[in-house]
Amino acid sequence: MQGREPIKILFIAGFGPIVRDVAASRKLYGATLGIPFKEEGGGYLHTEALKGAKSFALWPLPQAAQSCFGKDSWPGDVPVPHAWLEFDVDDVEQATAQLESRGHRMLVKNKKEPWGQTVSRFLDPEGLLVGVTFTPFMREAPS
Repeated sequence: MQGREPIKILFIAGFGPIVRDVAASRKLYGATLGIPFKEEGGGYLHTEALKGAKSFALWPLPQAAQSCFGKDSWPGDVPVPHAWLEFDVDDVEQATAQLESRGHRMLVKNKKEPWGQTVSRFLDPEGLLVGVTFTPFMREAPS
């Protein structure tokens, strides 16, 4: 590969789970999280109304396990996630309570991470590790 320039990535153009249970995923992302989807043929839901990702990361499973369970191994009785997604929200505690009231099992609730982020995490119907977060350093300063 010597002499070849790397591909220049400009931004994350899209991200989302590959869904097996369309109804459950539509309920979580559309009704519970309030994402305004457009529907195309075959049940394909999409939106261009959310701002893009502030971070793209390859997160080692032992670190995800440490964040969710306080140990370096993922528990055998919890499906191992294949990807992660975080939504910054106005109020993590309120979002967590709403998710729990709708039957979502939180893996970690309202945890303050060492880098200043507050996070709650759960698995979506497809096994995606989803976080609702408050990340101060990613928010724009008021004008």
